Amino acid sequence: MKKHKNPLPTVDIIIEHKNGIVLIERKNPPYGWAIPGGFVEYNETLEDAAAREAKEETGLDIFSLRQFHSYSGPRRDPRWHTIATVFTAQGRGKLRAATDAGDVDIFDKKNLPQKFAFDHKRIIRDFYCFKDGKEPRW
Repeated sequence: MKKHKNPLPTVDIIIEHKNGIVLIERKNPPYGWAIPGGFVEYNETLEDAAAREAKEETGLDIFSLRQFHSYSGPRRDPRWHTIATVFTAQGRGKLRAATDAGDVDIFDKKNLPQKFAFDHKRIIRDFYCFKDGKEPRW
């Protein structure tokens, strides 16, 4: 029997908090700033995974969760092929870096970091295009 090699499902959450978006600085490879997120666990919904990952990596509870877009490029993660369902949400609570986040901070459109992990620079660009009423380049 042929063994199937399928992409891995992940979630990323663009958390709006205190007039910006929350990004984590990864302490594990691939390094760089990233949208909080991670792998969906077995028997977990995408929405539950988003809430769990947001809390684990940033300390924030999220609300007003909305699905934004899916990203499926085979090379978006240098380790393996993932398919990310990206959500937007509002955050509340005390911001703190946790689990695989070395640091966490709030950025706005004008002060984004230079080095991003994965394809997160593209996702953030798409998010701001959408917020500005422009058509993202899916």
